[in-house]
Amino acid sequence: MARILVTGAAGQLGRSVIRHLLDTYGLAPTDLVAASRDPATLADLAALGVDTRSADFDDEDGLLHAFSGINRLLIISTNELARPGKRLTQHRTAVAAAKKAGVDHIVYTSMPNPDKSLVTFAPDHLGTEEAIKASDIPYTILRNAWYHDNYMMSMPHNLQTGTWYTAMGKGRIANISRDDCARAAAAVLVAPPIGNRTFTLTSAESLTAEEIAARASAATGKPLNVVHVSGEQLAQGLAGAGLPGFVVDMLVSADENVSAGNFDVVTKDFEILTEKAPQPLAAFFETVKTSLSA
Repeated sequence: MARILVTGAAGQLGRSVIRHLLDTYGLAPTDLVAASRDPATLADLAALGVDTRSADFDDEDGLLHAFSGINRLLIISTNELARPGKRLTQHRTAVAAAKKAGVDHIVYTSMPNPDKSLVTFAPDHLGTEEAIKASDIPYTILRNAWYHDNYMMSMPHNLQTGTWYTAMGKGRIANISRDDCARAAAAVLVAPPIGNRTFTLTSAESLTAEEIAARASAATGKPLNVVHVSGEQLAQGLAGAGLPGFVVDMLVSADENVSAGNFDVVTKDFEILTEKAPQPLAAFFETVKTSLSA
């Protein structure tokens, strides 16, 4: 079996990928390497027999050591969003280290349509895809749609107040759960090589704000009125709530990207990779309805 390394292994997506590798696809712990900036956070995986390594995306020499002996590498995009351009620099460093280490295949978690997206961090993903392609390392790019899970940042508050202010307009978005994206990544990592491919992971339905609100209401029994505002009005409201500027810009740009139709993408790529149907948003809301109602 190929030796597989997962970066960001202490994060939510990384943890889920590792769980699917071990439990869903039966990978032997000794064939898996879990990497994090702080390996101490991976002690439970080490206890299972998983090799744990330090991986600091600001340290190319350290990454070269971490990637040594690795056949398949999953690069999970870092959470460095506060400083524009920093994340892309980190990703380029990781790709360069992978090239020097002789990694056979890179899998990367990207986003839908990064070449035309209005989302503030889209250039990070597009630039990383370009760096991977330029490296001549065989690759699989997984363009993960906006997670169902992201609604948990604001939807409980919306349901509490009964109002959801959004700049999505009449746009539609095809979400997918973080866990489904993790399962797809694990499936790619254990599958035979299939050449350079790009997959866009979405649910089977693309929804308007009103349809999303209706599903949240159905799960919780709470009414939710959608109020459409401009991007500028949304930014003022989010800033007034005390959110950092880069977070405000990110959230507004995501809504505006929906309004522009750039998240209105539905594919069967998740089913192709996993032979499973993606979890619908309504089913996701049912699983978290206690937290939604909090």
